[in-house]
Amino acid sequence: DLVGTGPSMREVYRRIERVAATDVSVLVTGETGTGKELVAREIHRRSPRAQGPFVSVNCGAIPEPLLESELFGHVKGAFTHATGDRRGLFEDADGGTVFLDEVGELPLSMQPKLLRAIESRAVRRIGESAYRKVNVRIVSATHRDLRAMVREGSFRQDLYYRLSTFPIGL
Repeated sequence: DLVGTGPSMREVYRRIERVAATDVSVLVTGETGTGKELVAREIHRRSPRAQGPFVSVNCGAIPEPLLESELFGHVKGAFTHATGDRRGLFEDADGGTVFLDEVGELPLSMQPKLLRAIESRAVRRIGESAYRKVNVRIVSATHRDLRAMVREGSFRQDLYYRLSTFPIGL
């Protein structure tokens, strides 16, 4: 679904081909509308995880109070409207890829929890004490300058380095 034959797009295709077979985290950067999600889907399609799910999460569209529950799930009674157990998007993506779109919009309060999930490859549903192992690859995308956000203190440096193991710029 990617379109383009110029030198910069050929470099993007080379980078996709190079990283797809690995399991490293990929950070796709570029302006809105440049095809960041298409790149993420192509990485997934060419990866050993292609038969697994591709779960896309728009980090900027989920209200902050619901973000942890959306990503990691919750158990019945964990909060007022938790009427049953619910898997999070990380569990939904088990065996496949989690695409964290607009990761630069992630609230600072949520960043350590995401970092822990990435490092430990495990998530803990809200209201539960045990961690659940998840086997996911992380591909994230942003139009923001995460390095500048790190310098400003609005994005964690350790999370930035975990997400940007292999950067692809559009």
